[in-house]
Amino acid sequence: MKISVMDGGNYLKGLLLLIRKDRKVTAPEIQLIKRVGETLGFERTFCDNALGEILENKYIVDAPPKFSTKHIAVKFIKDGLKLAFSDHEMHPSEAAWLRSVAELNGLDAAWFRRESVHAASKTQLPLRLEVDDLTVAYS
Repeated sequence: MKISVMDGGNYLKGLLLLIRKDRKVTAPEIQLIKRVGETLGFERTFCDNALGEILENKYIVDAPPKFSTKHIAVKFIKDGLKLAFSDHEMHPSEAAWLRSVAELNGLDAAWFRRESVHAASKTQLPLRLEVDDLTVAYS
């Protein structure tokens, strides 16, 4: 599925914002963000710098992303849950922030709870991410 540059940027930025919710960056989170960045066409150096600065960069607005379609928002939430549980626990601030993304994008609270339970049941890093189905359209 092709997505806009704006949606691609919001996807990566949103996941970076999610990482900083628990005030720590773990090895599995770094691995997943690098996968997302590569899939969306971001330079490796850009992703490395963003990861290195995410905890301390006070100029990044901590607003939940609004996507152009619910379909993209669903994919983002699913990947966000995988990222949040990649260290085997979802911090309450991560959960609250992801709920706010779901609400802003018109996604059902019951759906979000079901997806959270499903993501919590996974014990290893996912081989496949939702972002794998996306391609940023630069024209």
